[in-house]
Amino acid sequence: MDEALLDACDGEGGGEVLRFWEPEEYFVVLGYSNAAAREVNVAACRQAGVGIFRRCSGGGTVLQGPGCLNYSLILKTNGPSVETITGANRHIMARHRDALAAALGRPVAVQGFTDLTVGGLKFSGNAQRRKRRALIFHGTFLLRFDLGLMEKLLPQPSRQPDYRKGRPHDLFLTNLGLPASAIKAALRDAWAAHWPLAAAPDCRRLIAEKYSQDAWNIGPMDLHELQIRTLPPPEEARRAGGAQLR
Repeated sequence: MDEALLDACDGEGGGEVLRFWEPEEYFVVLGYSNAAAREVNVAACRQAGVGIFRRCSGGGTVLQGPGCLNYSLILKTNGPSVETITGANRHIMARHRDALAAALGRPVAVQGFTDLTVGGLKFSGNAQRRKRRALIFHGTFLLRFDLGLMEKLLPQPSRQPDYRKGRPHDLFLTNLGLPASAIKAALRDAWAAHWPLAAAPDCRRLIAEKYSQDAWNIGPMDLHELQIRTLPPPEEARRAGGAQLR
């Protein structure tokens, strides 16, 4: 759905959108250029029946599942604050930092390039992809996630921000403990996204030809040797669940 919304906004008919979704099962999502063999404990995922997918944006590999809230922000790139990758990162992260600090009632910091932290612990990671006339900026909020499972399924990432200082997942990450509704309300207010999405773009072709294919999800690896069981995209990832920005 994310890429379909980006394509629509980049075209003639689509507008700016803020979308939320919450996964009901566990699965791993690779960043666009990540190698599964390096960033994922493939054997542990296979044993646990955890699927492995790839998104269209950059950034690191994440484990999704119950206790995560995901958002996708689709924006036009014609504004001065989002004309460049760095400018968009700075503009969006500052707005989210302020919105989350108000919701939490305590200071929130932007660390690394696009991480949100409290007390030096990361609770949100984010990534960006740009097209000619539109961008997608999306990420995850840890609310009540099983951090111990992340230790089992994801090794230490190959690229780490300096502030991580080599910490394992369970000493680097934290759950906010807030209800998803509080985060949704904070971001909706921050982006004035209060109008329901009139119509969602059709993403069935993208699912069939790209996101359900091992050639995309796993990449240029020996798929026969890995024998990874991929799962169909979660039902909630196919729903729009979005609001238009006006």
